[in-house]
Amino acid sequence: MIKVYNTLTRKKEEFRPIKGKEIKMFVCGPTVYDYSHLGHAKTYVQFDVIARYFRFKGYKLSYLQNITDIDDKIINRSNDEKTDWKKIAAKYEKEFIEDMKTLNIHSVNKYARATDYINEIISQVKRLIKKGYAYKISDGWYFDLEKYKDYGKLSGRRKLKKDDSVSRIDENKEKKSFGDFCLWKFSKPSEPVWESKELSDGRPGWHIEDTAITEKEFGVQYDLHGGGIDLMFPHHEAEIAQMESISGKKPMVKYWLHTGFLKINKNKMSKSLGNFKTIKDILKIYSPEVIRYFIISNHYRKPLDFSQDALENAKNSYNRLKNLCGELKPEGKINENYIKKFEEEMDDNFNTPRALQILWKLLRDEKARGKLKTIEKMDEIFGLNLLKKEKIIIPVNILTLAKERENFRKNKEWKKADEIRNKINKLGYILEDTEKGVNVKKG
Repeated sequence: MIKVYNTLTRKKEEFRPIKGKEIKMFVCGPTVYDYSHLGHAKTYVQFDVIARYFRFKGYKLSYLQNITDIDDKIINRSNDEKTDWKKIAAKYEKEFIEDMKTLNIHSVNKYARATDYINEIISQVKRLIKKGYAYKISDGWYFDLEKYKDYGKLSGRRKLKKDDSVSRIDENKEKKSFGDFCLWKFSKPSEPVWESKELSDGRPGWHIEDTAITEKEFGVQYDLHGGGIDLMFPHHEAEIAQMESISGKKPMVKYWLHTGFLKINKNKMSKSLGNFKTIKDILKIYSPEVIRYFIISNHYRKPLDFSQDALENAKNSYNRLKNLCGELKPEGKINENYIKKFEEEMDDNFNTPRALQILWKLLRDEKARGKLKTIEKMDEIFGLNLLKKEKIIIPVNILTLAKERENFRKNKEWKKADEIRNKINKLGYILEDTEKGVNVKKG
């Protein structure tokens, strides 16, 4: 039985879907106005592993992510670049999908664009107005937090402070309360607009997009909602307030899972600090498998600190693991004992660091049989391509150095030979001396 830490109840619980073996899972997707960053990599790799494991355990999973393709950030970017907002959104959505494929994330069933659900958004706003949860001021329709008494049950806080560092606060001095948020923004000159006689022409607020999508795809209640911990307040609180006010049913979501913060060299990642790293930036230096290995070596709920030292350690560990797996020969059936240990760790709130330890333990166990088939099964969840055979082309300069070293060895100039070996190692390659000669491998 899988146990998950449920943010809503603040405890670890047995995971029991609403309907048998069917799971409906929604994870907050990106706002497509820029290249995807390392925070996206962390969250989406970790939920990819969770999705893979649900399916591994025999659940029928429907995994949905939204794409926020209309938002102030997109409009501002289009104004800065003097480009149509649709082109901005389309460009960065395409880049995001490519990044996800590169990171071996294939578990999402559907990416749902907000602009494809405008009718559903308008319907939700109209119902909130009818039920008395919304009010109208000069720039749009707002949700009245005083009318929804359960606001704050997820995060443990109810009020938004003026110095909060959360993004996308709808500012208007006419609001009844500082934390009230916009459901529908009235149209402004040169901004995207959708027609609505009942609401007046305009465009959706940010929070309402997700609940409109999930109501259409999953209904008013579903199993699991995931996202980064930075979205818990106020975004996820707003989602709950909207949907439960409309439906009158609680809870909107049975289980809430949140990934920990991402930091860069122990500092918060931000453009103002000059440490903003995109997925494409990091892929220029490290392979997708190394990035995945680094991310899943840490528990999804814990903060993750990206640093060069940490990534170098991950690269070395992954390459060593890949090389060991490459030496395995197909013998025996799946080792059920190790699969059981692996599942015990994954069943415990998707404890990937400890599950990885089981894989390493299996490799080092001289008596264990069925290693190749067992690791193949484990890697269905990790997505590390541990057994994938790759044709590695050794650069000419490395081969030249290896030949020079062989000449020094023949002349018994051991010190010079060792110096070249060290140089080759620093360049990311290793030498294996055999009876038939030297083998050069990627380190």
